[in-house]
This record gives sequence, C-alpha cells and structure tokens, in this order.
Amino acid sequence: MIKTVNIEYKVDGKTFTGYLADGSKGKAVPGILVAHEGGGMTNHPQERARMLAELGYVAFAMDTFGEKITSREQAMSTIMGLMQDLPTLRKRARTALDVLKAQPGVDAMRSAAIGFCFGGTTALELARSGADVGCVVGFHSGLQTGAPQDAKNIKGKVLVCLGAADPIIPPEQREAFVKEMEAGKVDWRMELYGAAGHSFTNREVDAMNIPGFAYHQKTDERSWRAMRALFDETLGPL
Repeated sequence: MIKTVNIEYKVDGKTFTGYLADGSKGKAVPGILVAHEGGGMTNHPQERARMLAELGYVAFAMDTFGEKITSREQAMSTIMGLMQDLPTLRKRARTALDVLKAQPGVDAMRSAAIGFCFGGTTALELARSGADVGCVVGFHSGLQTGAPQDAKNIKGKVLVCLGAADPIIPPEQREAFVKEMEAGKVDWRMELYGAAGHSFTNREVDAMNIPGFAYHQKTDERSWRAMRALFDETLGPL
C-alpha cells in the first residue's frame, strides 16, 4: 500500500505544493523527483509518482509554477519567463529535490529526476546545475537551454525519450543537444520513437486537439521501460 500526501514548501517566499507518493514500506529506497508538463500540476505527474511508488520508490511530483494554470497563454508566458530565468527554475527544482531527499523513506545518496515536456526541460536544468542525482530522464522534453556550457556540471547519466514526429522538438534541436552533451562529456542517450508526437505519455492530451500532440501507448510503455533500465543501472536494486 503506497502512501500519498501533499507537501507545501517555499522558494523565495512563494508557496508551492508538491505531491509525494511513498512506496518505501519501511525501507530506505531511492527518491525520484517528477517534474510536470507546461499545464502544471495535473493528474499526469501525480499518476506517474504513484506508478513509481508502486515499483517501490519514493516519488515527489514537484510544483514548478506555484500557481494553477488555466489557459495556454498563461502556460506559455510562465514557461518563457522561467526559460529566461534559469537560476530561478533551477532553484525551484533543487529545493524540491531537497524536500524529496529529506523524506524518511528516501536514501538521500540515491536519487533521480524525471520530467515530461517542460518538466523534462526542468529535469535537464536541474542536472546542468550540478545537482547530485544519479540520472535524469526526459520524456518528450524540450532540449533547448540558455546555458549549454553548463552541461559540464552534469554528474549523472542522461536519457531523453522523444517522438520522431514531435513538432515541438525538431531535428535541429536534437542535433544541438547531442553537441552539447558531447562537449560536456556527459554519459547520455537519446531514444527516438517512430510515429510518436509530443506528449506521448499523457492520456489526457488527445482531448486538447493540438496538432502533433497525441498519446501513443506503445511509445509510452517503451520509454518507461527504458527509464526503469536506467534506474536499475544507476540507482541499484530496491
């Protein structure tokens, strides 16, 4: 039986509410930080946190925005603001990671971060900040950054899982990311899935009717297995 609870925390005086799913069952297990999509704290990141807890991890779905997103315009404005202020984005992610590592069921020496869409961007920026995580995994994650030189700070392994038909992450962005990872001497991997577009992990995205955005079950399952294999490699047994 997993335990779930909302946890409030502050960053620079602003209140954020994350969602903890604890599958430790009295053991000290790796902690997994989960970063949400541009739509904010929806059912999707909470579901993923519970899925991780069911595997035996403690997962914390961080609140990146500290506010409810009610429109695409608000989401885009918030995302652009954070992309232009990487210190703030990174501080929010590192604070959430600290909250996760402080949980009683977490082995603070074993942690990872995953993220979806803008959450994948957030996880990558956390890694670029030099955070002590064993690995980061981005699902249909934005790869651009204003500080590619910071790839040299990445301590853990990096996996990005992308759809070949994703209109948000074109080939030139993937190529720039490869160059960044190579220049930073990062242990990285990119998996490209045919027929998959953007938000391929999110079952709710189809209702939004956005061209190029669609749930893709096969890619969702394959990329999740790739994540689990990397966890086994970097975090060790549960």
